[in-house]
Amino acid sequence: MDVLVLGSGGLLGSALVSRCLERSIDVVGTYHSNAPDFDISLEHHDVRETDAFRTILDDYQPEVVVNCAAMTDVDGCESDREAAFDVNGTAPGDLASCCAARDVPFVHVSTDYVFDGDTSEPYDETASTDPIQVYGESKLAGEEAVRAIAGESLVVRLSFVYGVRGDTDDLVGFPSWVRDTLRSDDEVPLFVDQHLTPTRASQAAETILELLETSAEGTYHVASRSCVTPYEFGHEIARIQGADETLINESEQADISRPAARPAYTCLDVTAVEHELGRQQPPLEDELRAIEAQF
Repeated sequence: MDVLVLGSGGLLGSALVSRCLERSIDVVGTYHSNAPDFDISLEHHDVRETDAFRTILDDYQPEVVVNCAAMTDVDGCESDREAAFDVNGTAPGDLASCCAARDVPFVHVSTDYVFDGDTSEPYDETASTDPIQVYGESKLAGEEAVRAIAGESLVVRLSFVYGVRGDTDDLVGFPSWVRDTLRSDDEVPLFVDQHLTPTRASQAAETILELLETSAEGTYHVASRSCVTPYEFGHEIARIQGADETLINESEQADISRPAARPAYTCLDVTAVEHELGRQQPPLEDELRAIEAQF
């Protein structure tokens, strides 16, 4: 299986490239800003440049394309709606169309922010979508554009992504900030009024490859089995780190002002992917143990 990873310079993309290399899968990557540190063929590419993407497809002839590229700055999307919809909404459909014309399966990575958070039960793949900020709206547009193409496609929704970069082994995301703040003996205010199912990048990458091996199509939620608040997540990190848990304080989303609203509850039901792969998704405690050395 030859894989083309769009957005290999990001956390998930770099983790996916790393998993491919560990599995001896031939992999090519594209990047937008900074090239990742891999000994593979890499192309500088903007996913909005469809003609350039066709050239990349024809040059490398991958057996599958995984789109990890996105505009992920939630507040930045709020201030630049046009760019958000170009990158997250329109481009995925154009990419999927190019792949369909060549009978190449296309995997698109989406987000839990396609939901409004007005619930207290985990969302499954059939739940109604109703994003409450531009980021979620643009990502939902991307999902719909991909599904509208008559080709073999897979949409994977992740939640609160964190983890270790595949090229540098640097810890990225929420746990990195909590770890470093605790190391400085500073207080860590964390929300108690937001619930989510954190997704470790390397585990998500492995799950995507396993879904490809089963020729899965449609939409799947990929996350941990643990529905937690950032406050609870922070305590798990402190325990792994052996840090002072009294430094972690309760806060609420209303305590800070941000351009974009965040949904209060976006826990994802992972039953479908578990049935498809015949294995459970790991709980948060196991996910943190897998990267314990980073703490």
